[in-house]
Amino acid sequence: MGSLPIPNLPVIDLSKENLKPGTSSWLSTCRNVTQALEEYGCFVAMYDGVALELHDAMFSAVEKLFDLPLEIKKKNTSEKPYFGYVGRHQPFIPALYEGMGIDFANTLEGAQNFSSIMWPHGNDSFSKTVVSYSKQVSELEKTVKKMVFESYGVEKYYESLNESSTYLLRMMKYRGPEKNETNVGCESHTDKSFLTILHQNEVNGLEIKTKDGHWIGFDDPTPSSFVVLAADAFLVVVMNGSNARYSLGLFTYNEGIIHIPEELADDEHPLQFKPFEHFGLLRYYVTEEGSQAHCTAKAYCGVSNPIQSNKINV
Repeated sequence: MGSLPIPNLPVIDLSKENLKPGTSSWLSTCRNVTQALEEYGCFVAMYDGVALELHDAMFSAVEKLFDLPLEIKKKNTSEKPYFGYVGRHQPFIPALYEGMGIDFANTLEGAQNFSSIMWPHGNDSFSKTVVSYSKQVSELEKTVKKMVFESYGVEKYYESLNESSTYLLRMMKYRGPEKNETNVGCESHTDKSFLTILHQNEVNGLEIKTKDGHWIGFDDPTPSSFVVLAADAFLVVVMNGSNARYSLGLFTYNEGIIHIPEELADDEHPLQFKPFEHFGLLRYYVTEEGSQAHCTAKAYCGVSNPIQSNKINV
């Protein structure tokens, strides 16, 4: 008897014309999104909110950004872990990887703060492209979040959580490996954001780990395909071939304390997490204790001995 085939990532159409709240299409898509996140922790969204022209302009800008001298790129610093430059010549970072971050990327102030460091005389074109791109992708993030909240019957909490959301745009480059060099561009990890929206150029590289331990590759990135990940999704980046892979990640973080809606808990599904401060979770992750935890969130704010639930804690 042969082994079972490894499944593909679910692909869900989130084109704007099909997403009018209250319609049958909206309700069925809500179910599909929630089921995909419960089963895989992620899915591929086909989304027409980012025009091809904007897609091309954003990736072109990212290529030019990474061509800057290393001493300039390292000026991208932040007191928040992993919000600034991460890459070459830093311990524990794979040699193929470089990453930079723009906090509050969906605001002109956030984009200009970043560009004024990279280009002392300013770069209005870069700033405008970043803001336009981040705003469009954040609309996808908000739609997914709203669908999940509605599916679990806690939509009344959506607006307050949305108001506390901030967006980090991470721009990532994975150069092609040289001869006899490892092709691992980024070690397997879980994101500490609330939701992550990943967008690749046309070079393949993303893999997602399933519940049963299989790695699913994302084989056909296109300008309209985005990978939506819940924070507990495992992923790894593997580089094949000699072409550089560029990737954009819009990470959602929330200011203040995140409370688990009481409607998600009952005798069968008791609360698994205590209220927590999101950036506190991120800072805990970079401590020795946090980095060694099997599940950072459970170690940081988990309730002792919870009964496992298939629900995603929001």
